[in-house]
Amino acid sequence: MKLIYQTWLFVFLSCYCYAQGLKVTGKVTDEKGDPLIGASVLEKGTGNGTVTDENGAYGLTVGYNNATLVVTFVGYNKMERELNGAASQDFALADATVLNQVTVVGSRNLNRSSTDTPAPVDLIDIREVTTKQGQLDVNQLLQFAAPSFNSNRQTGSDGADHVDPASLRGLGPDQTLVLINGKRRHQSALVNLFGSRGRGNTGTDLNAIPAAAIERIEILRDGAAAQYGSDAIAGVINIVLKETTNQLAVNANAGMFKAKYRFDDKKFDGLNYNINANYGVKIAKMGFLNVTADYNSRDHTNRANTVTSEADLARRQYGDPEIRNAAVYYNAKIPLGGNFQVYSFGGLNERKGDAYAWTRFADDDRNIPSIYPNGFDPIITSEIKDRSVAAGIRGVWKSWDIDLSNTYGFNKFHFGVKNSLNRSLGERSQTSFDAGGFQLGQNVVNVNVSRYYKTVMQGLNIAFGAEFRKERYKIFAGEEASYRNYDPEFAGGSQGFPGYSPADVTNHSRSNVGAYVDLEADVTKQFLVDVAGRFEHYSDFGSTLNGKLGLRYKITETFALRGSVSTGFRAPSLAQKYFNSTFTNFVNGQPVEVLLANNNSAVTKALGIPQLKQETSQNASLGITFTPAAGLSVTVDGYYVKVKDRVVLTGQFSDDDEDIGDLLKALRVGKAQFFTNALEYTTTKGLDVIVAHSAPLGAGRLSTTVAANFNWMKLGPVNTVPKLAGKEDIYFDERERHFVLASAPPSKINLTFDYSVSKFSAMLRFIRFGEIKLANWDYMIDTYNPKVQTDLTLNYKFTPNISLSIGGSNILNVYPDKFQPALTESGGAWDPVQMGSNGAFFFTRLGLRF
Repeated sequence: MKLIYQTWLFVFLSCYCYAQGLKVTGKVTDEKGDPLIGASVLEKGTGNGTVTDENGAYGLTVGYNNATLVVTFVGYNKMERELNGAASQDFALADATVLNQVTVVGSRNLNRSSTDTPAPVDLIDIREVTTKQGQLDVNQLLQFAAPSFNSNRQTGSDGADHVDPASLRGLGPDQTLVLINGKRRHQSALVNLFGSRGRGNTGTDLNAIPAAAIERIEILRDGAAAQYGSDAIAGVINIVLKETTNQLAVNANAGMFKAKYRFDDKKFDGLNYNINANYGVKIAKMGFLNVTADYNSRDHTNRANTVTSEADLARRQYGDPEIRNAAVYYNAKIPLGGNFQVYSFGGLNERKGDAYAWTRFADDDRNIPSIYPNGFDPIITSEIKDRSVAAGIRGVWKSWDIDLSNTYGFNKFHFGVKNSLNRSLGERSQTSFDAGGFQLGQNVVNVNVSRYYKTVMQGLNIAFGAEFRKERYKIFAGEEASYRNYDPEFAGGSQGFPGYSPADVTNHSRSNVGAYVDLEADVTKQFLVDVAGRFEHYSDFGSTLNGKLGLRYKITETFALRGSVSTGFRAPSLAQKYFNSTFTNFVNGQPVEVLLANNNSAVTKALGIPQLKQETSQNASLGITFTPAAGLSVTVDGYYVKVKDRVVLTGQFSDDDEDIGDLLKALRVGKAQFFTNALEYTTTKGLDVIVAHSAPLGAGRLSTTVAANFNWMKLGPVNTVPKLAGKEDIYFDERERHFVLASAPPSKINLTFDYSVSKFSAMLRFIRFGEIKLANWDYMIDTYNPKVQTDLTLNYKFTPNISLSIGGSNILNVYPDKFQPALTESGGAWDPVQMGSNGAFFFTRLGLRF
């Protein structure tokens, strides 16, 4: 609680700060001079904005004299104008031959700015963020740009080493909906089994989308299932692709980690480098084609050597996987004449990775000394192919905005194992294996219709639409030697990651149809009401009806209240229903074969485990927006999310269990676990606080931001079945409870100072990660105390087209608290926690624009 008091103190002290600014007034009309009521007027690069009144007039205090105003209105072309100190600015918007509005997630009113929505929306300018940060992938960029966004780099986590799980507000990765240009993005085929977060969840692989292709990212921090469909329990992330033309942008980035924990003399490791290029061409008068090519390379880090002798080691190799990531993305719109256009966007991503598995030491009974005299460190390889394409037609017909589209997405995850062996084959064993994998395909047909009535009340927006979605999930087997046991005296399959067997192979699909209506009305200039309802029917889970009510009331021009209540729904993913695998886990450093049994397996039937059912949610939020002075804004939003029948991964039942022990022994596995609606409910309460201040300082300008998230989660009773009565501590044990509770730190506070003067700018940032508690294999609590990370970036623009950045993340080389490697989930001195365990990262970035 002390942290909250300190943050509130900063908020109230900030409200008394005086900031110089410029009061701008004017009118927004069409080309005939008729007023445009409800047009959006926004100070570019900020959340500061307003809308025009019944006379088309507006008034807005901007942070500085040469600010740029952005004016938009449905059916009209957007206008941008630099003020250059002029306090009176009129705008005459031209009719749009091609629709070109600013779309903000959270509202289907195309005139609505992010400051006017009844729910909190973060707008993140990716060009600005990438200039000031050393992170090269989208997950890590958002990790430090948005307070309620959480992502961990995993190690020793099988597939999660290659696809970073991420989420909002401490909920599951599969409870956040991801859109690209407003269209549903497909999820990854991976289901997370290990690591400190995302266990038992599927999620969306944000790193498949190159940051260089992105104009901005919009994060709706509110339940939105009634607006956008299931999976939007925690919120929505909308990725908006670039539309620039006649400009070639090339960026080259490189950086390395300072290697604090190594026995050798190597001072740095984990070389990261990235090169990308973006270029757009005009098509006809208002059309374009924008293309991005991106290549990212990341080498291994090794942080296993944190103890004094090899005898104390759990693993000789522990750290980031090696990743090679290549992507090509495009975004295009082509006018058809009149008020219609066709559009398309999508891309290809291919990723290859090498991740460390647990060490097999020389005297390990799973080693063959004639092949590996010193033991071996298996490497789990990945080949991930991700592709997507969307195409549609959009236009205005009799004042109705109509959008019809089809979006296809595909993700394939193919495992390999090298530097390994199949112990049951003896000395004739091969050392590399094809271990099989899984894939997910999704096709979405979507139609959206909306219309804005500027003369009804103070503006009424009506939107409705429908969607049809088809998904298919497959598991394919690896080669025989990767899974087969040839000698019952020894363990079979490829060491480090046993391959998928024919018994694991699955091929299942399902369909979903949904329809929604969304009404948003400015009842008065001060009072906004948004009501949405959505019906969905799943072929395997039945029907659901969800609703949302959002309100915003402007008490004054500078102070507003906002809030919402809603219900949500998430059907378990196909992977949660049908995933089946046998893998090697290490309990207290000892290998154990574990069966993850699907919902229809003999194991789950023997225990009487029911079929998975959907999760349902209740969401509520209440907040304020406050702009007490030019250049100063404050937003505070509290939230409450209750998720019923939450799907989780259970604890592990052993082969001495009276109900399934004999069955497990027959399957030659020591333990078994499965997916189930184990938790009757979880409740998450939280607070988001963002204070932003910008003012002249000396010859330059200083922008200061405090962004904080406070998060509390409570787990309800365990849902059991008759055969498991008295086994609740196994069914959902202490370790699994702490993994769910640690989905996000209870607090994350980001304090950023950004100063620019002439061609030079500097960014200094402090990030405090709150305490995390995890249960180790001895069921003792490992407490990761709060830590503060310090980042510094310096940027110089040699010319308007050439810039250079140098800097560091975690420049003071702070690490999480260390624990006994043999007892952690990952086998290293740290379980994966949000601040990471690689230490300081130093980088440089060269940007060119032509």
